[in-house]
Amino acid sequence: MSGAPLIHLDGVSLCYRLAKQRIPSLKEYAIHWMRGSLKHEKLWAVRDVSVEVRRGESVGIIGRNGAGKSTLLKVISGVLKPTEGTARVTGRIAPILELGTGFDFELTGVENIYLNALLLGHSRAEVDEQLDGIVDFSGLGEFIHSPIRNYSTGMVARLGFSIATAWVPDLLILDEVLAVGDTRFLDRCVRRLERFEAAGTAILMVSHTPSAILENCERCLWLDQGRLVADGPAEEVLERYGDFSHSSQVSA
Repeated sequence: MSGAPLIHLDGVSLCYRLAKQRIPSLKEYAIHWMRGSLKHEKLWAVRDVSVEVRRGESVGIIGRNGAGKSTLLKVISGVLKPTEGTARVTGRIAPILELGTGFDFELTGVENIYLNALLLGHSRAEVDEQLDGIVDFSGLGEFIHSPIRNYSTGMVARLGFSIATAWVPDLLILDEVLAVGDTRFLDRCVRRLERFEAAGTAILMVSHTPSAILENCERCLWLDQGRLVADGPAEEVLERYGDFSHSSQVSA
């Protein structure tokens, strides 16, 4: 874990502008825009987060719904640009964000392997070399030739994970991926994550399941209302988060 960090976040904040009035058509939107009568309210999804993650680190991110976890992953992945602060990420990133991201649900599993891998920056020749391994790891069998609109949520997750991890990335980003799937496939995922970590891959994982964080991460970040509350050993941070969640339920 020496050398320059793969992820360097310095005072990162991200603000969404939400329309305050309901506008049913594009025509009415244009009229409101020309009149200058559009009204928005600001929602700060992430506030002043500063974090560094180095090669070989496994970092979990926890927090209640709406805490800013997925938004932070999108900033790190380059999907969103921070409103304030700087986000610098180096190396090859393999992000698995919302289920189905990068997929065309009218295409078959095989066609989506090529599409998704190309979006991740791999050449067709690279996909040709890895195709059999991706299909085998996914365990989808003959379903790989069916349109993925016929897939279950777990099958989509298996395909996405199999594609993103067919190559060893510098940074692997997982958003609730290990919460979906059967036990046998999850065991295979964990073994692959262990191999990646040994090879120096940094792993960033969002999960609402404390056991998944404990089993796969040495370090944990706790976000609440977009702010970083704690950053430290996974067991310690999860214990603090558990106490906080319990006290919040009691007071409610």
